[in-house]
Amino acid sequence: MFTRAHIALLTLLSSMSLPAPAADPDDDSELDTIVVNATRSPGMIRDQPLRVEAVPAGEIEENSTIQPGAVTALLKELPGIRVQTSAAGLSGAGMRLRGFPERDTLVLADGLPLLGVEPDAFSLLQTPPLDLARAEVIKGSVSALYGNSGLGGVLNLISQTPDAEPALIANATSRGGQDIVAFLTGRGDGRWGGTLTAGAHHQSPQDVDDDGWLDIASFHRVTLRPRLWWHGSGSRSLFLTAGVTDEHREGGTSPGRTLPGGASFDEALETRRYDIGALLQSPINDQASLSVRVSLTSDQQDRTFGGSPTPSTRRTALAEATANGDHAGHRWVIGLAASRDDLDAHSVPGVSYRHAGAAAFAQDEFRANAWMTLAASARLDALGSVGSFFSPRLSALLRRPGSEWSLRASIAGGFAAPTPFVDDVEETGLGVVAPLAGLRPERARTAAIDAKWSDEGWDVNASVFYSEVRDPLATRAITGDRIEVINAAGPWRAPGAEVLVGYTRGSLHVISAWSLIDATESAGDGARTRPDRIPHETISLDGIYEVESRGRFGIEIDYTGQQALHDNPYRSVSPGYFEINVLGEMRFGKVALFVNALNVANRRQTDFDPLIRPLPGPGGNPITAAWAPLAGRTFNLGIRVEL
Repeated sequence: MFTRAHIALLTLLSSMSLPAPAADPDDDSELDTIVVNATRSPGMIRDQPLRVEAVPAGEIEENSTIQPGAVTALLKELPGIRVQTSAAGLSGAGMRLRGFPERDTLVLADGLPLLGVEPDAFSLLQTPPLDLARAEVIKGSVSALYGNSGLGGVLNLISQTPDAEPALIANATSRGGQDIVAFLTGRGDGRWGGTLTAGAHHQSPQDVDDDGWLDIASFHRVTLRPRLWWHGSGSRSLFLTAGVTDEHREGGTSPGRTLPGGASFDEALETRRYDIGALLQSPINDQASLSVRVSLTSDQQDRTFGGSPTPSTRRTALAEATANGDHAGHRWVIGLAASRDDLDAHSVPGVSYRHAGAAAFAQDEFRANAWMTLAASARLDALGSVGSFFSPRLSALLRRPGSEWSLRASIAGGFAAPTPFVDDVEETGLGVVAPLAGLRPERARTAAIDAKWSDEGWDVNASVFYSEVRDPLATRAITGDRIEVINAAGPWRAPGAEVLVGYTRGSLHVISAWSLIDATESAGDGARTRPDRIPHETISLDGIYEVESRGRFGIEIDYTGQQALHDNPYRSVSPGYFEINVLGEMRFGKVALFVNALNVANRRQTDFDPLIRPLPGPGGNPITAAWAPLAGRTFNLGIRVEL
C-alpha cells in the first residue's frame, strides 16, 4: 500500500552504522536521523554502509487501517518485497525478499526471534501493527549478523514504548472480516514502564466465485502481548516481553459441496504460539557496553489436510551476549551465542529434527575518511551434526558531505540448516512429507550496489543485485499423496534490479517503482528454468494527497508481470495483471474514520482458470498454488481513536 512510507524510503535507504561521526550540516532531514538497530550497531541510517530500509511510526499508523490484524500491508511498502498467498487453502501469506523463498527471511521483534527461526505462512498474518514504532529491513544474507537463518534478509519490528499514545482501532470488511485491536501504555515511578497490545479477529468463510471451494478461509484469533521496560542508573536497562496467539482456521470445500471426484475436502489449522524474551544492557566503561538477549518460543500446530489432524510442536531457544564499543575510530562488536531449534512431529515418521549449536561473531566499522565508511562482519557457527559454517559480510558507503549522491556496495555469504518447511510443504502441511534423509545445508552468497540521488523534492534510488543459493531445498512427488524434500541438482540464482523514483511537493506525493528479478533454478541435465511464482517484472505508480490535520486520499496502480507456474494443469506461465486500490481517511482531532477500496478492478485468479484441479496435485493437493488475488474487490471501513 502507498503512503508517505514510500517517501520515507526514498530518503532512508542506507545502512551499517558508525558511532555517529559529526552530523552533516547540509543534511537536515529528520528521516535521515532515525536510529536503526537491525545492523547490531545502532546508529543513524544516513551513516550506514549496509543498506537498511525503514518505515517509521507515522507510516505504520496509516497502514494499520488497511489490515489491522496483520503486518502484511505494511510490508508492501518496501520495494523488492512481495507478499504472496501461500497455503492458499487456509488463506496464508508469506514474504519474499528479492525472490528468495518465504522461509529465508528472518523476522525479529525488538531484535528477538519471537516468531522462531523461520516464518511460516501464518505468523505475519497473526501480528497486528498497531503497537509498532518502526520496521527495518536488510536485504541479502544476514548470517554474518544472525547465523542460521536469513539467507534472503532480516525484518526487524520495533515496538512502541510507554511514551507513545495509546490507541484503539476497529475495522470491518465487505468480505466478512472484523478486527479490534487495543494498544495501552502505563508508567511507574520513572524507571518502570509498560505496554499491552491485545487483539480479537474474525473472518467468515467466503466462496467468492461459487465453485465449491472457500477462496477465503474462516478464522477466529486472539493475541496478547505485554511489554515491560526498566531504566536504571548509568544507562542500564532491561526489556521484557511475552506473547500469546491462539487461532483456529478452516478452509477446503464449502459446506455441502464436493471436489470433481465426489468427495469433500477439509482443511484446518489450530495454532497456539507462546514466546518470551528479554534484553539486558549495561555499560562496561565509558567506551564499551554489554548486551544480553534471551528468547524462548513454542509453536504448537494441529494441521488438517483432507484427513486427520497432524500435530507438531516447534520450539526455539536463544541466549546471546555481545560487547560493543569504540576505539581509535573503530566501532566494534564481539559476541557469543547458543541456540536451539527443535521440531517434534511424532505422527510423521522421520520428519522431526533437532538443531543445537554455538557461535562466535565480530563486526568492525571504520570511517576511512570524510567520504568513505567501511564495515566488515564475520561469524563462525558450529551446528551439531549439520556442520560448521563461516559467514562473512563486507559493506562500503561512499558519500561526500553535502552531496546529493551516495553509493553503497555489499557482499555476503550465509547458510541455513535443512528443515522440511519449504514452500510446497506450507501448502499441504507436514502430514504428506516422506522421512528426511541426507539433506545438505543451503549455502548462499549475495551482492548489491545501491545508488541514491535526492534534490528539491526528487528522490531516485537504483539497485542492482545478485543472489545465489547452492543446494537449495526443493520437493518432488514420490506417490500420489506423498512428497519428498530434497536438495536441487544445481544452484538457485536471482540477478535483478530496482528503481524507485519519487517526487514531493507540498501535500502531494507521487512515486513510481520498477523491479526486475531474473531468477532461475536447475531443471536437471544442466538446463535451467524459472522458479515457481516469482514475477519477472513488477511496476507501481502511486499518488497521495494528505493534509495532516484533515486526512488523506490516495490511488495505487500495481502491475505484476508473468510468473512461471509449476505443477499447474491449466497453464505454465501466468498472464500479467493490474491491481488498483483507492484509500481515504478523514480526521477529527483524536478520531480518524477510514474507508479503503482494494482491488477495485476485481482481478481474481479464477477469472483466468479454475482454482480446483481436475485431479489432485503433488501431496494430494486439490487446488493450484495461488499466483493472483483470490478475494477480489474488497472494501474496509473502520475507526481509529487515540485514547
